[in-house]
Amino acid sequence: MRYIEKVRIFLISQERPDMVVFPKAKINIGLRIMEKRPDGYHNIETFFYPVDLADALEFVVRKDNRRSDSLKVTGLMKESDPENNLVMKAVKIMRQSFDFPGIRIHLHKSIPVGAGLGGGSSDAAGMLKALNRYFGFGLNSEELRSFAGLVGSDAPFFIDSTPSFAEGVGNILSEFPLDLSRYRIVILYPGTNISTAEAYAGCVPCPTGLSLRQLLKLPVHEWRGRVVNDFELNIFRSYPGVGRLKVALYEAGALYASMSGSGSAVYGIFDGEPELPGELENYRLTTAVPE
Repeated sequence: MRYIEKVRIFLISQERPDMVVFPKAKINIGLRIMEKRPDGYHNIETFFYPVDLADALEFVVRKDNRRSDSLKVTGLMKESDPENNLVMKAVKIMRQSFDFPGIRIHLHKSIPVGAGLGGGSSDAAGMLKALNRYFGFGLNSEELRSFAGLVGSDAPFFIDSTPSFAEGVGNILSEFPLDLSRYRIVILYPGTNISTAEAYAGCVPCPTGLSLRQLLKLPVHEWRGRVVNDFELNIFRSYPGVGRLKVALYEAGALYASMSGSGSAVYGIFDGEPELPGELENYRLTTAVPE
């Protein structure tokens, strides 16, 4: 409740919001590009792990019975075009199946864009869940995931935000037992926005060696050099500062460090509360405590 009151200062109006949700970020633990598909997309293997870095998403139902929607964005994405935001895409998708009043939406961004943390997809999934709950559409998780899949390939994960092994284009999810509750996860963001298209442009599928499922069964301290993100080689070449942050996390004592998704955020898994040198503190987004 304290967090809800904290973001109240960002309200789009003086009215009390009808619904407030907090879409979480995720990190990718390992990401292997398996093959390029006939449709131009790539099949991957990765592990999605939710972290407690979240945006704030709220809406007010219009009282004039109009069906038009609006979006205001504050925080880390102030200059975005609302019509291209995935939150608005989610609303439009729901309107194709359900009739509901117009809404005025406010999104406060704490998850940076183009960081590989899934912020846009999480916001869209949060919007789908909020609409379903408030207007009583009665959709279950499986049905919500189907709607989320129309927004983006990784959006279905954020309907439940439970640790999941992902295949296909990131949309085929399965449970995978991985307990990180004893660790702390530090996420650094260098301020660089990297598009998924740019990341894929320099990658060649190379599905060799042990499967990611097998590698994730190893102790965390054995992941280094084994659990890899196939985007890193190309991204670190183009953005060496991102690669230096990964090295710095290992130097600070991380058991394992990696870029998340297509970057540019980098995270380190620590056994205990990390003590980062001052220069790294400038890049710290959060220290997540896994559930």
